Amino acid sequence: MLTILLLAVPLATGLVAATQSWRRWVGWLCTASLGTVLILGIVLATRVVHGRAVSAFSGILRADALSAFMVIVIGAIGLLATAQSVRYLDAEISSGRGTARHATLYAVLVQGFITTMLLAVLAGNVGVMWVAVEATTIITTFLVGHRKTRGALEASWKYVIICSVGIALAFLGTVLVYLAAQHVGHGAHVSLQWTSLMSVSHHLDPGVMRLALGLLVLGYGTKVGLAPMHSWLPDAHSQAPAPVSALMSGVLLTVAFYALLRFKAICDGALGTAFPRALFVTVGLLSLIIAASLLLSQHDYKRMLAYHSVEHMGLIALGTAAGTPLAIAAVLLHILGHGLAKAVLFLASGEILLVEGSTEIDQVRALLARRPALGGIFAFGLVALLGLPPFSLFVSELNMLRAEVTVGLGWAAAISLICMAVIFGAVMSHGRHMLFGARADGEPVMRTASTVTVPLIGGLVGCAALGVLAWPLDSLLRAAAMVVVR
Repeated sequence: MLTILLLAVPLATGLVAATQSWRRWVGWLCTASLGTVLILGIVLATRVVHGRAVSAFSGILRADALSAFMVIVIGAIGLLATAQSVRYLDAEISSGRGTARHATLYAVLVQGFITTMLLAVLAGNVGVMWVAVEATTIITTFLVGHRKTRGALEASWKYVIICSVGIALAFLGTVLVYLAAQHVGHGAHVSLQWTSLMSVSHHLDPGVMRLALGLLVLGYGTKVGLAPMHSWLPDAHSQAPAPVSALMSGVLLTVAFYALLRFKAICDGALGTAFPRALFVTVGLLSLIIAASLLLSQHDYKRMLAYHSVEHMGLIALGTAAGTPLAIAAVLLHILGHGLAKAVLFLASGEILLVEGSTEIDQVRALLARRPALGGIFAFGLVALLGLPPFSLFVSELNMLRAEVTVGLGWAAAISLICMAVIFGAVMSHGRHMLFGARADGEPVMRTASTVTVPLIGGLVGCAALGVLAWPLDSLLRAAAMVVVR
């Protein structure tokens, strides 16, 4: 019942929004919908944390600890993004750049986006999960191009073409997994279920599964933003509305990575850990190296944040390569911490664009002096994203590094630390230019609306609380890690 209700809430909200002309109450209804998803995700977590999975429709929908954790991630970041969407849409309409009709379409698409992501993490069937991930591509294509500028339309076309190629490769990988399952005599009607594939994983053909995993990592890795299929990400994130960028960077990338975690558990049984580890180390290090090199020369702060997503997806790929319970728990904590920090930064960048009129780093100066609340939020968001204490990314990165050294990947951890140091220097340099400096003579201090600052401060406080007091999620993280590590 819970799984059905989780899908029904945003779907019903989207239907209500579709029947109404845009009003502020519609926006707040969408926000309430995500608040409900978060609460239901917490309730679901309490039910499955001890290993009792919840299912519906003969296992087509199935939620275990890993699914419940991802529902919480979707609910938390979605709540921040939809709360800021109200201000974004009001600003678009008041400035003449948008209409009530476009605002209604935006609200409907966002609720559809949330529904498809929830379906992806609640699917008990790899085919249904693939369909849901493909649906996120279709819906977000329209959200990326929502502003209808030349740059937004180009970014949306680039996004849909590259990600569609990736999803096609993931489909081929899924077909090969299905083929391998059929050859061990499993019935066609259950061979795509997670539980069925896990039960026969040790009997799957290794040659077929190597090819399947390669296609799956390349395919779903495209949606994750892992190199070398990452090129859509900076364009889409920089051109999409800020709340959409927050959802894509904070949730969509990790929903695709969720699929890789599921398939890794199956492939570890069929292949052992050596081949999956080598594959994840390769894409993880390549992503870190590319992110470090490109962040040095960035001139656009939204593109800077987008390349930071490539870095963090590389980090969680390395953590997944380690594959121990500690490593997977740290990966999941990193997913939530990164989602909160990145959502705060993208939403703050949307407010900066609104008040400064530019996404160029050189055109934004002295935020701390001129707009102290907004500048402070952006500064602490960068501190969180760079993995400094007390934020949870410090804890998760430290534990991932510990796990990598433990399993003999100390050399990979050393390379990642070098890349992180380069990224730290590049982001600090860009951030210093935007944040520090003095106001011009006679320029007043600008206030930022509490409707902007309060949710964003809440996101930062939540990220810090997870770094200091991880106990509210400790048992859930352990249970979710054991779903991946068998």
